[in-house]
Amino acid sequence: MKKRGLTDSLNYAIEGLKYTLKTQRNMRIHFFAGAAVLFLGVILQLTTVEFILLMGAVTMVIVAEMFNTALEIAVDIFTKEFHHMAKMAKDIAAGCVFVASVYAVIVGYLVFFKKLSILNLSDAMLRIRQSPWHLTFIALVLVLTLVITTKLVLHKGTPFRGGWPSGHSAFAFSIFTITAFLSDSVIIVSLVLVMAMLIAISRVKKGIHTSWEAIAGSTLGILVTLLIFQYLYRG
Repeated sequence: MKKRGLTDSLNYAIEGLKYTLKTQRNMRIHFFAGAAVLFLGVILQLTTVEFILLMGAVTMVIVAEMFNTALEIAVDIFTKEFHHMAKMAKDIAAGCVFVASVYAVIVGYLVFFKKLSILNLSDAMLRIRQSPWHLTFIALVLVLTLVITTKLVLHKGTPFRGGWPSGHSAFAFSIFTITAFLSDSVIIVSLVLVMAMLIAISRVKKGIHTSWEAIAGSTLGILVTLLIFQYLYRG
């Protein structure tokens, strides 16, 4: 078999995730519910331990669903006819997803119950306005999510290489925008801008992206980060 590079391995992994999201309704429900729960955890400023427990529970459900899908495909390749043992294999895999989901619900209840009972929405918004590092995390994750989603929808390039828009440019200019909000130094902001421009130009020079793809990524990174910091940050 052809030896895989790191980029190829990442692209194959994303293709597997893409297939599961595209074909499995439950996976889409788990994925977006998990993203919403983690976002809520950032807003409510969970402790490190609480956030690790929450992320572990969400990850466990998604991984269980992906293994369930993989096993179903493997069984279907082996036999197209009804077989009692094949049914049991699928049922056991589905049971794994159920157990993981129950665990995630219990963890979510234990983590969020006291937080939601003592914290209203205005308090949460005030806290996030005072937490630029949390905003940085939200901005970068959102930029990455939008880049990958756009590539999957437009079927341009692979999630981590080529296509519309340029993920490297989006990330670079998102960091530039974050720096512009958090730093009072014109020199630092200017240097970060130059670095962001060099990253975008390098993607075009290497032939990985066109100029328009780099511009689209840069614009996406700036606009998403600008919206988040403009409405949530008051430094």
